Amino acid sequence: RSSYSCCYFVLPCCFFDFHGKYSRRQSKKTQYREYLDFVSEVGFVCGFHVEEDCLRIPSTKRVCLIGKNRTYSPVQCAVMDKQIAQYIHDRQPCALVSHDRRTGFNPNDGSDNVCKEAGTEFPGEETDSAGRVWMPGFQPREKEEQVRNCATLPRDFVDDVVLRVANLLLNATQEKSCHNTDSVNTNTWNQGESLSLKEVAEHLNKETLKRLKSEYGGLQTLLKNSHQVFEVLNGRVHIRDWRKEKPSRKNKPEVKRRLSAEAFKTRLCWFFLHHPDGCSLPSESCPYAHGTEELR
Repeated sequence: RSSYSCCYFVLPCCFFDFHGKYSRRQSKKTQYREYLDFVSEVGFVCGFHVEEDCLRIPSTKRVCLIGKNRTYSPVQCAVMDKQIAQYIHDRQPCALVSHDRRTGFNPNDGSDNVCKEAGTEFPGEETDSAGRVWMPGFQPREKEEQVRNCATLPRDFVDDVVLRVANLLLNATQEKSCHNTDSVNTNTWNQGESLSLKEVAEHLNKETLKRLKSEYGGLQTLLKNSHQVFEVLNGRVHIRDWRKEKPSRKNKPEVKRRLSAEAFKTRLCWFFLHHPDGCSLPSESCPYAHGTEELR
C-alpha cells in the first residue's frame, strides 16, 4: 500500500507471481511477453495508467513499465483496496487455500494452479479495507539482503580453513610417498593429493562446519573463492599448480602486453608464504607478490 501520489517504475525480469513462480496461461505469446502483460495487468488493477517503454541497455529484458497517473479519484481508495485484495485472493494457489473450505477452478482462466472459491466472497468483506491483510503469512524481503557467499567471513577464519585444507592435501602426498617403495624425486614441487569435499569436511571440526553451513555453498564456496590456492573440479579439491595455467594470448596488442607485464601486485603469494617448496613460479612470472617489497 502506498500513497495516492505514488508513482512506480518496474523492469520485469524473473517470472514470479504473488505466491511463487509465474505459470503460463497462453501458448500464443512468448513467456516474456505474457509476463509483461501480467505485470501491466497488476498495475491496471492497482489503479494506474500503465505505460510501456524500452530501455537502451545491453539486456534482452529491457522493457519497462511505468505508472504515473491513477485511474480513480482519491475518494475511491477504499473501493480500490477491496479490488486489489480480491485480485490477489483470486490468484492464490491451491496449496495455500484452507482445506476446510469448498474450492473450485475457474474454467475460463486457463490455469491449473489457481483456485477460486465457489460461491464465496473474499473474507472480511464488511471490515475496514485499510486494516485488512492482503496476503496472510506474506513476509517481504529485507531491505538489505545478507551476503552469504563466504565473502564476509572473518579473514582470519578463512585463512585458517585454507591453511588446514592445504596442509591436509600436502600431508596426504607425504603419507602416500611413505608407503611407496619406489624412489621419490625430491626436486619436484609438491602439488599434494586430491580429496573429495566429503573427505575434506571430515577433517574439519564441528564449529567450523557449522559456520560454513550458514553460507551458500558452504565449504565448496570458500575453497572456490580461494582460487589462488585451490581448484575444485567435479567435487574434488586440488592444490592449484600455476605452472599449468594457460598463458595469456600472444596476439594481444603491444600496449596491452606491456601493461600486463607491468601489472601491479597487490596481494602476497600464498605459496611463497606457506608452501613447503615455495611458489612453483619464479617471482617475475607469478601474478602475486613474493614478499612485501613487491607489493604496490
